Parts: sequence; C-alpha cells; structure tokens
Amino acid sequence: MVMYKPAAWLMAVIIAAAAAIFFTPPPPGVAVNVMHTAGLLVLVMGLWATGVLPEALTALIFFALAVLLEVAKPEVIFSGFTSGTLWLVLGGLVIAEAVRMTGLGERIARAALGTRVWSYPQLVTAAVLVAVLLAFLMPATVGRILLLVPILAAVAERHGLAPGTPGHNGVLFAVIVTSFQCGTAILPANAPNLVLAGAAETLYGVQLIYAEYLWAQFPVMGIIKGALIAAIVCRVFPAQTRLAGQAADLRPMSGQEKRLAVILLLSLALWASDFAHGIRPGWIALAAAVVAMLPRIGAVPVTLFQERIKFGSFFYIAAVLGLGAVMLDTGLSKAFGDALLTVIRLEQGEDAANFITLTVLSTLASMIVTNPAQPALLSPLAGTFAEAAGWPIQAALMTAAVGFSTLLFPYQAPPVVVGMQLAALRVRDALRLTVPLALISVLVLIPVHYLWWRLIGYFSH
Repeated sequence: MVMYKPAAWLMAVIIAAAAAIFFTPPPPGVAVNVMHTAGLLVLVMGLWATGVLPEALTALIFFALAVLLEVAKPEVIFSGFTSGTLWLVLGGLVIAEAVRMTGLGERIARAALGTRVWSYPQLVTAAVLVAVLLAFLMPATVGRILLLVPILAAVAERHGLAPGTPGHNGVLFAVIVTSFQCGTAILPANAPNLVLAGAAETLYGVQLIYAEYLWAQFPVMGIIKGALIAAIVCRVFPAQTRLAGQAADLRPMSGQEKRLAVILLLSLALWASDFAHGIRPGWIALAAAVVAMLPRIGAVPVTLFQERIKFGSFFYIAAVLGLGAVMLDTGLSKAFGDALLTVIRLEQGEDAANFITLTVLSTLASMIVTNPAQPALLSPLAGTFAEAAGWPIQAALMTAAVGFSTLLFPYQAPPVVVGMQLAALRVRDALRLTVPLALISVLVLIPVHYLWWRLIGYFSH
C-alpha cells in the first residue's frame, strides 16, 4: 500500500499523540494501565477517524497491540467475536451479496418505482421510500447504495433529468443520504447500529430487541427524517420531470429470486417478532445466510462465501466491540465518564435536559470520530450517564443512535462517501442537503424524539 505524504504525516501525528499518552505518568488515583489503554484508544480511533489505513487493518493493529501490551486479558480483547451482533454482520454480508447477485434487489427497486412518469417531488419521495424499504431487507448500507445509485440514475434520466443537473443530483442525494440516515432506525441496517447493539451486549449484557429498537427510533429517525430529506431535496435541488425514455420490462422472477425472497421474508418476520420468541437477530441472520447457500434449497452457490464476501467489516466491528470491552475492563470508561460529568450536567428527574445534552454530545462525537466509531467511544460511558440521569441503561445507549443518525459532513459516514464517488457528486452540493438537515435535526427532531420517548415511557423502561 502506497501512502502519500499528507497521510503519512497525519499517521505520524496520531502515533506521536498515542505514544505521548501511553508513556505519560498517570495522575493520582489512576492506574498505569488506564493511560496505556487511553494511548491505544487515541491510536485506533485516530486511524479510524482519518482513514489513513483501511478499517480492517486498523482492527488487526488493535488486536495485536492490545495482546502484546497486555492491556487486558485475551478473552476481553476478543470478546467481540462472542457477540451475536458480530454474526448478524456476517449474515448480513451474505444476505446483501445474495440480494445483489440474484437481482432481487434491483427487482424490488424497479417494482416499487414502476414505469409511470412521476413529478419531481413524487420521484424524490419514491427514491426515499425505496431506500427505506430496502433497508429492511438488505442489511448493508454500502450494498444498498451500490445497488440503488445506478437504478435511480437511470430512472432520473428517463424522467428528463440529465446527469449533473440539480434534479439528477437531488434524486441521487435523496437515496444515498436516506440509505444511511433512515437506516439508523432499523437495527440490522447500518454498521453503527450493530456496533451499538454489540457494545450493549458485550459491556452490559443488554440485548437490543429488533422490535423495541424500531419502536423507539423509526417514527422519528425513519418516518419524519425521511419526509424531511425529501422536502429539503426538493427545495435545494429544484427540477421538473418529463418523459425521456421507456423503462425496460422486468424479466420473469427466477427460482433463485423466489427462494431468496422467501428466506428474506421469514427472516424479517422473525426479526420483527424477536420480543416474542427470544431468538437473537444475529442467529436469525446467520441461519438465513446458511440456508441461502445450501445446495438446491438456497438461492446462491456456496462459492459466494469464498469469492464475493469481503470480511473487512467483520473484523472492524469485532475490534470496535473489543475496544469498548477493554475500556470498561481497565477503568478508562469510568475515568472518562467522570471527567465528562464535570463538564456536562446530568441530573435525575431532568429528562429533557439530560436527553438534549447527551444527544448533542453524541452528535459532536460523531463529527470527531465518524459515525461508525462513535458508539465504540460512547457506549462504555453509557453506564455512568444512565446512573447520573437515573435512566435505564437502554435509554442511555439509545441516545448514541440519535446522535449518529445526524450527518453534518459526508466524511462522517463512509457509505455516503462511497455513494457520492459512484455518482460523481460534489461535497459542496452534499452540504446543501446535509447542513440544513443536521440543523433541523438538532433544533427540531431531537426535541420531537424526546417527546416520543416520553410518550412511550422509554425513560422509565
């Protein structure tokens, strides 16, 4: 891997900062190992946040250094591999590739859009709805974006919106931003969600239930935010549509697509009813992946596992979970949480102020360490926050999701960056959508989210 000078200098700064913290004598009452863990945290978070190394390589660096430096026991460092969430990631990788490989994802998107001519607001709304629909069926944000961008680009052109025009850009921004932001409201749909769920299980023994997560997050982060994305896109990327071509007819549904559709529908039904049967989402996803690759019964050849699945995100999330466990085990999270509580003010009985404080904190943290790494930083502090606020641990954990659902800059969400590169979209155009969306989210949606949680009794859940 060739590293250019700016990246090399950035990496040198991160390593120097991590080493300085690692070798700094601890303050009174703090163990030496806390400083060692803090140095490792700065190194790993710095590399993830800046992207100077691939995420999976940084994950392996964490595992290697944590073991060699003996910051914690191996069973703590590698605890992420015992989390059901990690196997939800693996199952999701297989399912997402199967949806793409069989053509089922394209069929769903094109069937939802139909062949009629839409007005521009209708087309943008349809793009948002398709992105939300696919988030339920295809648990991999990058996979959804890679699938939907070419389809929506073709649909936009068929409606007379040429590439590079505001209308064409608006349709693509709608599907890219929705895929990430509204996907945060559906438990298996985004990497940060999975990190949060895995941290809850690994650190606190708390299982985030699919149906509970959906009930707490989707009305605001899914429905209202989706409508807001459509409204802002139509406002800042105005256009008018016209018929400029005909859509190709859908071919008949293949046997592979039919079998995969059955597997997906059964999985979705089991995920949505996990509060009743108690089977964790990770085991459902793993079973769905296995069935999808079984000869004659499944929908894709087993060679897909060796040839098409990229395991980088698997090791990345395992490292994120392990890092959180190490922070908790060494006492770094408690020290960090206590220090934060001297700056931010949390008081029992002040749910509104506590909620706004923690969600704004989690939003700012997302800007610093990026959205996927944010729950790894904040989840180990959730116990301290919950105790200070007098909340159940689930409520304190879930405020992180409200924070990482807000996207101010594209770099915060790697899938959004991938989608923009694929669609040849400019950052300055993206900011026309993300900045007002983030401001409205902080000023309006966070208070609305608080009212929703108050209505459903989530603070005393």
